[in-house]
Amino acid sequence: MKLKTVIMMIVISLIVSSCSKKTVKPTYTEPKETYASARKLIDDKDYEEGRKLLTEITNRGSATDYAPEAQLQIAESYTREDETELAIAEYRKFLRLYPNNKYAPYAQYMIATLTFNQIEGADRGFRAADNAIKEFNKLTELFPRNPYREVIALRIQKCRNILAEHEFYVGAFYLKKESYQAALGRFNVVLKEYPDFHNMPALYYNLALTNMGLKDIPLAKEYFQKALDTATDKKILKDARAKLNSLK
Repeated sequence: MKLKTVIMMIVISLIVSSCSKKTVKPTYTEPKETYASARKLIDDKDYEEGRKLLTEITNRGSATDYAPEAQLQIAESYTREDETELAIAEYRKFLRLYPNNKYAPYAQYMIATLTFNQIEGADRGFRAADNAIKEFNKLTELFPRNPYREVIALRIQKCRNILAEHEFYVGAFYLKKESYQAALGRFNVVLKEYPDFHNMPALYYNLALTNMGLKDIPLAKEYFQKALDTATDKKILKDARAKLNSLK
């Protein structure tokens, strides 16, 4: 009996010890303390519990000065988790609820940046590039004195490069398939809308080949000459010279 009693006491002791070690999750108290607790949970990567507290604050709306920052931190927590679409949705919610808040430019900047970060390359990232340009332009229009102007200019230029490369890539595909009219349409988009395209000699060369396919020999000659005048790539120079000579 004594041994049985001892075992029971040990089991009970272990159960009590185990229960005592369970972490007690913080609950809503006052806005300031609750906000601090939520930030700590998020810093500790306990995102769900942190968002529960932040949502408690936002649900009280105008009853607390911490509601805007709580909404912003909900968006930030999703950014930390790489939940891009959820983060963008929460930043948009912040802008809808607090359009004049001091952090509104930052929220729009994050929407644009997260969209920009979805760009994967010219063949697949053109939609993200197009959307990112729209979001960066919206940032400039809504908050012209925002502190991100230099970054915006660089990122918009990168997006434009992606879009130009995409048009060039599709045009080259059509040229290879001898769909000259379709190729011409794509190459002309690059020529007219992206005059700062980084590979103009290749564009001129492909335009010359396309016009050869369309039997517009004078225009083909003109573009071969432009390729020769601008290219430094030896292959383009050699091929353009050979093609141009064959048309004389």
